[in-house]
Amino acid sequence: MKVDGSYTFTAPREVVWNSLHDPDVLAKCIPGCESFQPAGEDAYEIELKIGVGPIVGSYEGRVSIGEQLPPDSYRLIVESGGMMGTARGDALLTFSESDGETTVKVEADAQVTGVVARVGQRMMSSASRMLMNQFFDCIRSRIES
Repeated sequence: MKVDGSYTFTAPREVVWNSLHDPDVLAKCIPGCESFQPAGEDAYEIELKIGVGPIVGSYEGRVSIGEQLPPDSYRLIVESGGMMGTARGDALLTFSESDGETTVKVEADAQVTGVVARVGQRMMSSASRMLMNQFFDCIRSRIES
């Protein structure tokens, strides 16, 4: 499933880039994140509790940041699994700055298996977009406050 988005921040590109690499910010802004522990360079072990509609599950997995071309782009990869199935997301984030604002464009692809995928198939796209919006709204509130 493809999910794309564009988010604008009233801040220089370097500030936005640094915020999206800050483990404390990521831990607080990833929806459903219950644990976020370092697991090597630009990699973290995570625990999430997240759901689609009435189906809620706990997941353990890994977040990693790769293919970094500071301050222009990087790839964010999330892999997790739990009793309700597995989830894998791969997102390319590109950064551009104009007139004191930074725009982050996201091109993401997600695959979900298990109960959530079977029961929540029709809701997956809107749920994915909602979670992505929550994440970037949280980042925005931390940068712009």
